[in-house]
Amino acid sequence: MASNIETADAVPTTVVGEVQIEQDDAINCYATWLPPTAIVSDGAYGLGLFPNDPQSKDELLDWYAPHVEAWSRYALPLTTLWFWCSEIGWATVHPLLEKYGWQYESFNVWNKGIGHIAGNVNGKTIRRFPVVTEACVLYTRKVQLPTIDEQNLSLKEWLRFEWQRAGIPLTKANEACGVVDAATRKYLTQCHLWYFPPTDKMAQLVDYANKHGKPTNRPYFSMNGKNPVTIEEWQRMRAKWNHTHAITNVWTEPQVRGEKRIKSQGKNLHANQKPLRLIEQIITASTDADDVIWEPFGGLCPSAVVSLRTGRRCYSAEINHDFYKAAKSRLEEEYSKKQLCLFHEISSGADFRFS
Repeated sequence: MASNIETADAVPTTVVGEVQIEQDDAINCYATWLPPTAIVSDGAYGLGLFPNDPQSKDELLDWYAPHVEAWSRYALPLTTLWFWCSEIGWATVHPLLEKYGWQYESFNVWNKGIGHIAGNVNGKTIRRFPVVTEACVLYTRKVQLPTIDEQNLSLKEWLRFEWQRAGIPLTKANEACGVVDAATRKYLTQCHLWYFPPTDKMAQLVDYANKHGKPTNRPYFSMNGKNPVTIEEWQRMRAKWNHTHAITNVWTEPQVRGEKRIKSQGKNLHANQKPLRLIEQIITASTDADDVIWEPFGGLCPSAVVSLRTGRRCYSAEINHDFYKAAKSRLEEEYSKKQLCLFHEISSGADFRFS
């Protein structure tokens, strides 16, 4: 059921299933939200295209700084960030993201196609090729783990450090994992060919080091200094990725048009309504059912809609009243469709059973 909390003392909030949207600045919300598996950021572009969007890219660092700091504070080691922006806007904010521990993974381009250009373009005026793209850049957390001498090392460095601390030859990692040479070559290397050990192989490395390593007061491969890392803990050290073949980093998708475009008084309500297909693509690639999504700059809250559709939990914030109202209606409509589909499934099943 959809429920609303709109009193004089409370921030207007809509809860639909496991999805929650608030009419508020996300800065006021982060501390109350559950930690995210993925963050979908579609905030300022520095182009002055919508309310509160800075007029220049030079203002973006100040605009994003408190948000990026908060994301880093509340994120998990496995949190993925999808950062939507203009190309120059992203390039401006990238150093800030790196400063707060976000690790660049890939640059994805939304190609809206030639239909995005309305009519002829005056080349003498713009003096450039018309822009029909946006950036959606993928980041993960730069995870670091403590050592016995209070260093903070990357996962790659930490694995080799702990194995060597145990005083075991590197080649013995192969024996530990039951392979010929893959463990040493993949899991303990320090070059670009390093692999994140799967949970079963990590468990074997941990068990072997603690059985055959030299005596120590601190278990080998321990995050807290008291117990060896568990399979569950290790699994949470890396961002999720559910791969789909034939999808590249260039996403050709027309801009939302016609009946799918949300309007107010006959005009497009939002200047940059994202296609739900693209939002679903990034959410399902980086999360599983029941995972938590953050949508700090909701707009029309496409991540909330997709989360409701795909069984994720989502927290969205949108400060603009008109956008919030439209997002609320959008969620309620999606919920009604989902309930109707469920009803038909149950009805079909009942007909089949009693026919």
